Amino acid sequence: MAYKIVFFDIDGTLVNHDKRIPPSTKEAIKKLQERDVEVVIATGRAPYHFKPIGEELGIDSFVSFNGSYVVHQGQIVHENPIGRETLSALENIANAYNHPIVYLGNEKCFSNYEQHPHVIESFHSLKVSVPGYHPNYWQETNIYQALLFCRLHEEDYYKNKVADISLIRWHELSMDVLPSGGSKAKGIEKMLEHLGLSSAEAVAFGDGLNDKEMLAYVGMGIAMGNAHEETKPFANFTTKSVDDGGIQYGLQKIGMI
Repeated sequence: MAYKIVFFDIDGTLVNHDKRIPPSTKEAIKKLQERDVEVVIATGRAPYHFKPIGEELGIDSFVSFNGSYVVHQGQIVHENPIGRETLSALENIANAYNHPIVYLGNEKCFSNYEQHPHVIESFHSLKVSVPGYHPNYWQETNIYQALLFCRLHEEDYYKNKVADISLIRWHELSMDVLPSGGSKAKGIEKMLEHLGLSSAEAVAFGDGLNDKEMLAYVGMGIAMGNAHEETKPFANFTTKSVDDGGIQYGLQKIGMI
């Protein structure tokens, strides 16, 4: 099978712990682009939180918000916002436990708590700006993903309590809130339909818990050497770590560069 498109997660895949792109990764992606392979970012991040990375790599197509907002070269391919009734139900539970929520639209994001330390810590870990305070933001625009701030032992407060959402932990202090059934795989499916490609023609690299469906869905799923141990079994194979040339090595192993 000739692979025609490659999807890359960001954190722990394209960028290392310091949020820098290794030189070997830049070189590998440039080679893909020179060979007219479609290169797409597939991330849980919002578009405005990875714009500099896309510009640095010359990538303008993406699956963002874990599949809820998909764009190919500036054209919106798919969008799946969370329903307002669902967000209201989630906020009612979160308020009872004093758990903040960050609501992410396609252009901005805001927190319903002002300068909450857990929000600040997690956003600093991504090296992106801490969201401002706007408690009613979710009532005014489409929300494609939310970040619920609770610890691991508090997850049961929410599981099976709110219909039409999925929860995936991305930080020790926070979980992604997605539309029910939402995943990077769903977003990738929409991108492939738009381009007239099959899943067998697609490759994906990832490392996190939110990458499991993506790695299993594509024709060639490649887990980073630094991937979560629960994620690796969903991939066809595990490459080297992000700082050890994992992207370059994985692409070489499957004959793409």
